Amino acid sequence: MLSANGVTVRFGKRVLFEDVNIKFGKGNCYGIIGANGAGKSTFLKVLSGDLEPSKGDVTLDKGERISVLKQDHFAYEDYTVMDTVLMGNKELYDIMKEKDAIYAKPDFSEEDGMKAAKLEERFAELDGWNAESDASQLLNDLGIIPDNHYKYMREIEAREKVKILLAQSLFGNPDVLLLDEPTNDLDLKSINWLQDFLIDFENTVIVVSHDRYFLNKVCTHIADVDFGKIKVYPGNYDFWYESSQLALKQMKEQNKKKEEKIKELQEFIARFSANASKSKQATSRKKILEKIELDEIKPSNRKYPYVDFKPDREPGKEILQVKKISKTIDGVKILDKISFDVKQNDKIAFLADNENAKTVLFQIIAGEMEPDEGELIWGQTITKSYFPKDNNYLFETDENLTEWLRKYSKDPDETFVRGFLGRMLFSGDEALKQANVISGGEKVRCVLSKMMLSGANFLIFDEPTNHLDMESITSVNEGMKKFIGNILFTSHDHELTQTVANRIIDIKQNGQIVDREVTYNEYLGIE
Repeated sequence: MLSANGVTVRFGKRVLFEDVNIKFGKGNCYGIIGANGAGKSTFLKVLSGDLEPSKGDVTLDKGERISVLKQDHFAYEDYTVMDTVLMGNKELYDIMKEKDAIYAKPDFSEEDGMKAAKLEERFAELDGWNAESDASQLLNDLGIIPDNHYKYMREIEAREKVKILLAQSLFGNPDVLLLDEPTNDLDLKSINWLQDFLIDFENTVIVVSHDRYFLNKVCTHIADVDFGKIKVYPGNYDFWYESSQLALKQMKEQNKKKEEKIKELQEFIARFSANASKSKQATSRKKILEKIELDEIKPSNRKYPYVDFKPDREPGKEILQVKKISKTIDGVKILDKISFDVKQNDKIAFLADNENAKTVLFQIIAGEMEPDEGELIWGQTITKSYFPKDNNYLFETDENLTEWLRKYSKDPDETFVRGFLGRMLFSGDEALKQANVISGGEKVRCVLSKMMLSGANFLIFDEPTNHLDMESITSVNEGMKKFIGNILFTSHDHELTQTVANRIIDIKQNGQIVDREVTYNEYLGIE
């Protein structure tokens, strides 16, 4: 059992959260959510002991071990991959090294023998004889080939180091597992493996993630950092989100009779309880939801940007024909005679073995790059708008945000433009920020504003959720779902891809494509 007791964290006059009291139970997975800057990662640091709270304390039952996913991918350059994973259990690793040092002594004494015997006893208690095979199994499961297990970390590619540090955190069956954005930079296969691992994990997991699909798959509880407090709700992310929206709606309808409110909430909880019975965590999650007190559900303090793409005209029957498009960059063939037709109502998610292939294809379709060969044939009614993966070039200007957005607005009135920015969470003086100094997330919201004002009926999105918080991702997801025109997009957000796409095009390494009219989960073979 891990407990936070009266924990307060403040930096100067700013209070992130105060008087937090939470007991994290064995067998549960807690997803920590909150707006950017709310203190999610800070709370994990407090739980791990890396940061002292301003007030209160954190207690862990005697003899239990916490494991933390490390964020510094270059901290173990002088160690082998195997040693790096084994360090996940510090006591076991220290015993192994101490044993090796004793046995290597040229003048091995009786005292050394007694010390080694004690170490061997503890080594066996910690299941040390299986340590290397267990570590190898974790590495294999995460796609680290056996030839790399005894290489130095400095010889390993950056994307592989992410997996090795994840293996380190999972190694040795820790009692409490703390994971900060564990799916970042992981491939789909590794993410799916991690989901299954955590679902079957019998101890306590506390995770920060912006990946809603991941949170829905693994979490039994959501810990919401909001109003300067951290409150734990039973259920996964979808349950928290929909219950919060329901509570907000009910709060706005103050005159609604209490009996009607209670009935609406009870029906909502019953529906989610029934859905929970389909998951691997069926029994425990269903019991948790059935015990929820109705007054525990409270509206969130979150602010969601307004994302709604409204085309000026509906597209006709002819949309787009892509005919034998090829492109070579720096001597490398990125696209090789790619052909497909976009039909009415198509919302196509693009996958690729080579990530750059999707970006190059989108740049060609958006008109920002010429193909080496092939052609695009557009329907006469089609107007397009493009969200580039790297949008920095759009903000190389001394204009403020109001001036920047006015260039793309059919209505140049400042009141209209500032009102539009306000709906995208640039309120008051924030609408007068210099465009060339805003953050990555703010740039994304500006480009989305530009696209909404375009009135286009054909939208192209290259990783639109990068740099966004959960609230903005949810809004973008809903906006793309509601859009009545065509969408071509790529995204690492599983939930967005699953709920928006009705067709998948997968560009393979050999230049061929797989084109199927299915959902993302159907394409992956996920139930």
